[in-house]
Amino acid sequence: MFGVEINRDVRITLHSFTGHFKGFEKVEAVREIFGDETEKVLNNLKVEFYSARRGYMGVSDQDGHLLISAHYLRNGNERDLYLDIVHELVHVKQFLEGKELFENRWEYVDRPTEIEAYQHAVKEARRIGMSDDEIYEYLKTEWMSDEELEKLAKSVGVKIPSG
Repeated sequence: MFGVEINRDVRITLHSFTGHFKGFEKVEAVREIFGDETEKVLNNLKVEFYSARRGYMGVSDQDGHLLISAHYLRNGNERDLYLDIVHELVHVKQFLEGKELFENRWEYVDRPTEIEAYQHAVKEARRIGMSDDEIYEYLKTEWMSDEELEKLAKSVGVKIPSG
């Protein structure tokens, strides 16, 4: 068609998670996610860095590897990156359990897989000493309305700042 040939069988270059992210196998929050399988899962986990300036990170619904914006990795707040990795590792576990990560019947802030992942991130945020106001700020994203943010905060037990 169109007199051209497009090879659609592209190879995605994947990197080792543990080659880029050291020490996560020792983090209590990560051990809570994977238990005795922590080292095995992290050693087998792949990560793909993409160059778009938009987005943060996610999990492939094809094979469960991490997708991380290189721009976010270079420029994001270190604490946010850390918490986002904890959040995404919950999605890795969900994928391994056969859960549907992107069920369209739920809005983002109502999706059970997202609530579970945010609950783990919030628990870890508290463990590292963040206040509810700081955690509320962490939960904010540009694709969430104020009402959705409040709903998510309530779902994961974060107090909504007054004023």
